Amino acid sequence: MSDNGDKAAIGLIGLGTMGSALALNIADNGYKIAVTNRTVSRVAEFTRDAGDLAKNLVGCDDIASFVASLETPRAIILMVPAGQAFDDQIEALKPFLDQGDTIIDAGNTNFHDTRRRDAALAAEGFRFIGMGVSGGEEGARFGPSIMVGGPVESFTPIEPIIMAIAAKYQGDPCAAHLGPDGAGHFVKTVHNGIEYADMQLIAEVWGILRDGQGKSAAEAGALFDRWNEGDLKSYLVEITGKALGSVDAETGKAMVDIILDRAGQKGTGRWTVIEALGLGQSASTIEAAVGARSWSAVKDVREAGAEILKVTPEGGASVSEEDLAEALLAARILAYAQGFDILTAASETYKWDLDMARVAEIWRAGCIIRSALLDDISAAFRGDMPKGRLILAPAFAKRLIAGSAALRRVVASAAMNGQPTPAFSAALAYFDTMRQARGTTDLVQAQRDFFGAHGFERVDQPGAHHGPWAMNPK
Repeated sequence: MSDNGDKAAIGLIGLGTMGSALALNIADNGYKIAVTNRTVSRVAEFTRDAGDLAKNLVGCDDIASFVASLETPRAIILMVPAGQAFDDQIEALKPFLDQGDTIIDAGNTNFHDTRRRDAALAAEGFRFIGMGVSGGEEGARFGPSIMVGGPVESFTPIEPIIMAIAAKYQGDPCAAHLGPDGAGHFVKTVHNGIEYADMQLIAEVWGILRDGQGKSAAEAGALFDRWNEGDLKSYLVEITGKALGSVDAETGKAMVDIILDRAGQKGTGRWTVIEALGLGQSASTIEAAVGARSWSAVKDVREAGAEILKVTPEGGASVSEEDLAEALLAARILAYAQGFDILTAASETYKWDLDMARVAEIWRAGCIIRSALLDDISAAFRGDMPKGRLILAPAFAKRLIAGSAALRRVVASAAMNGQPTPAFSAALAYFDTMRQARGTTDLVQAQRDFFGAHGFERVDQPGAHHGPWAMNPK
């Protein structure tokens, strides 16, 4: 950025939870930031509550004064709702901007919209960045993982700010420019898809502990606390232990026991599945997690099913805590692997040239799926990885082989006891499929050729062929 005297180094529009936290993070790192908001009263409230950081804040009541307060070329972060509201905000800004100014989308945005906006704004002489930000409110305030997409020349002027506000892992900023146009937002989308899978796997363990083994929330929480000291160490395991150990002040009951079992979703998990299918990739564990949230939404149907669909499961042996831990680790590896397969396919399709090792590295701190696995994932991508697949990297193949028996016992026990484990089951099915040199789609191809003359390949001859059912005797 150029030296513009007392003007702000960067601007931000949208002082909701995430926008406010990100603005304070920027100010806390010594950068002057201009802020404004659609509801103008929020600007004064925000600057008043900022305490000592107010000296680095420039509150503006309208777009004109906001843009005028920024040093040039300008960089403006938009933290407004995705969709039409975002496009409307861009249109409101453009009359006040100069060519070469940069608009930064730091929200959860569909990467197709990011690519569209990037092309449209570039044609008008503006710059655009799609920036995935992970870590929730705490991350935005004290250091998120940041995934940047867009032209390198758009990122370079703001790079010092982004690196300053990002989470640090052993001193390394968890932020990177990953590729052009929608690369950053796509990586954030897949991050969220993996997050869905990881959360669902953990929830299924809780279901087994509660409904299959009669564990209290406190007992389960203590188990997750212990697991967080070993190979399962991660942010999600850590907060699971804390959540299960929390007590409701009003009732004295475990907090989790009085929470309605109906989960919400903002769309990024669903986007991951849609894009995976479009790219011809498997996201079965993520898809199972998305499906589980959808099933949770129809609580009235589930309550009716509890009365109408009564069956007595055959019953199976209970699984040990060691089996649950090993199965969770194996399933988590498989979920990460599916996520990185999607990223690889997208990188090739959209010519992004994503550095998968670097993606893993910027997820090591600040983001929701940070875990002890990510160092090993980064090392695998920098080392020997047959067929470019994480599950075939020596270190992970060894772990999957070691954990597969436990994964099988957990899925089998849950099925015999009538406990749903959609994510664990999907992970096991994927693992078993990937170790079958000859699968069963030979018959699928025969069926397709039988009813649609689609043709098939033979194992002993090149080219396309048809079966005898396609022959018309003369």
